[in-house]
Amino acid sequence: MKRLGFADEIAPGTWRLSPDFEVRLRELGLRGDIIKTMHRDLGGTRAPADCAIYNPADAAARPIVGRVAAKGLTDEITDRRYLIIEAADGYAHYVDAGILDDEADPIREGSLVTVSPKSVAPRAADRTVAEVAATNGGRYSVDIHLRHDPTATAAFAETHVRRLEAMRRLTQAVDRTPEGVWLVAPDHLERAAAYERKRAQFTPVVVEILSRVSIERQATADGATWLDSELVRPAPTPLRDAGFGREVRDALARRRLWLMEQHLAEDREGNVIYRANLLAVLRRRELARVGAQLSDELGLRFVDVREGHKIEGTYRRPVDLVSGRFALIETRSKEFSLVPWRPVLERSLGKEVSGIMRGDGVSWTIGRTRGMSR
Repeated sequence: MKRLGFADEIAPGTWRLSPDFEVRLRELGLRGDIIKTMHRDLGGTRAPADCAIYNPADAAARPIVGRVAAKGLTDEITDRRYLIIEAADGYAHYVDAGILDDEADPIREGSLVTVSPKSVAPRAADRTVAEVAATNGGRYSVDIHLRHDPTATAAFAETHVRRLEAMRRLTQAVDRTPEGVWLVAPDHLERAAAYERKRAQFTPVVVEILSRVSIERQATADGATWLDSELVRPAPTPLRDAGFGREVRDALARRRLWLMEQHLAEDREGNVIYRANLLAVLRRRELARVGAQLSDELGLRFVDVREGHKIEGTYRRPVDLVSGRFALIETRSKEFSLVPWRPVLERSLGKEVSGIMRGDGVSWTIGRTRGMSR
């Protein structure tokens, strides 16, 4: 007990238990259960020293990049889940992912992801609500917002109302009059932070899918891969020469050779120089190839959509490519396009959508009367 820090000998033969003895004992038991889970899911291939438990609440917690080695349930009643990530730092991390909202875009084993702590800071919308309410007697509504800021749109103000409604349902941090006016307290930002902390109990981390394609396949894939983004990034992900980190190093080396064979990179006195706009070039190559294949399959003409172009048509289905997930949009003129997919589209499968290409994404207008969604 003394070795574990659970008790102190205050006199010969007399011991005093630590005040947090029960809590720490439960944590120790939980850690043992987690290590057993990792040992089982990883097939006993990892030494305990190479296993870690990701704690997003730790002030020193940083995002981790890695491959999803396993995914499972920790609580079948609440559908709370865990992930085991073989990370670029060479360790296998157990991640309490909470209640994952991944129905539209499920996190599958083998996917490459970034896991980061969920922010519990107030959002920009909270600051806007606090500002509007502070100059309007602690009251907020769409009409009050539009009078306060004539440049704002009703759709923009309504996103703030939805935020307030969510806060009210979970924490009762705000109240609403029968007329639909929100009563906002002077400490609204503190209440918003408390709301985010409450939400973090259910979903403590943010999981971003970087690629659904294996590192091995990315090394020679004809498309814009995560490996390519790492090669051209000014500050790439740190890699430990062990475990998954070593796999990524080897794959990056093979990718450089492939790019040079494709005349998309060249070695100049020991420095590899990559073609300008490498990612865009690779993405367009893959879209052109897959677009031609789908054109034959669908009997429709493929149309490439560039920056600033408007997209209008019916969302048919997602298409997973090496360059990422794309949405197949069919137009009335017997044409189709492949544009960057977003989860919001899945609510409009088979329906009319429209948007404008902005960089690597699309500003979507879903349906005929909804506001913009990114």
